[in-house]
Amino acid sequence: MNVSEKKPAVFSKVSAKSQTVIPRAVRERLGLKTGDTLRYRVTAAGILLDKAPSSDADDPFAAFPEWAGEADEKAYAGL
Repeated sequence: MNVSEKKPAVFSKVSAKSQTVIPRAVRERLGLKTGDTLRYRVTAAGILLDKAPSSDADDPFAAFPEWAGEADEKAYAGL
């Protein structure tokens, strides 16, 4: 896709409670439905937002990367 074919950017504001409305174009592009989980990944180029695969969304430890060591994997393997 060259520069002339780029779609225009869409925007939303963050509320006092740190909430925002996901623009329709983004919801449609990601195929989002009520109850879906979003994944935020910090990259060198910025923040990547996408729909979380169900396997990632169901992992209770995904939000705690400090618990991702070898000892933790062994300790929680049977859970």
